[in-house]
Amino acid sequence: MKSRTIPPLRVSPKLRREAESVLREGETLSGFVLEALTRSVESRKVQEAFIARGLASAARSQASGRYVSATRLLGTLRRRLAAARRRTRG
Repeated sequence: MKSRTIPPLRVSPKLRREAESVLREGETLSGFVLEALTRSVESRKVQEAFIARGLASAARSQASGRYVSATRLLGTLRRRLAAARRRTRG
């Protein structure tokens, strides 16, 4: 598979200086931009999947007429959190 290039970006001198100032030892600006792009793409995919799961859940609830109250849901989440905290301490 051949690699492709990303279009060059025009940025202000200030933004370029700020980006260069946070580079780690041996890291290039190109590598930094590639990592940022990769993380952004992955983040968008995760967000899209989250929204799709929420919409599917809403459609299932609407079709079945079965809903969970916010109070019940929050109680379940609190119990799960407490159990997770106990596991990490013990």
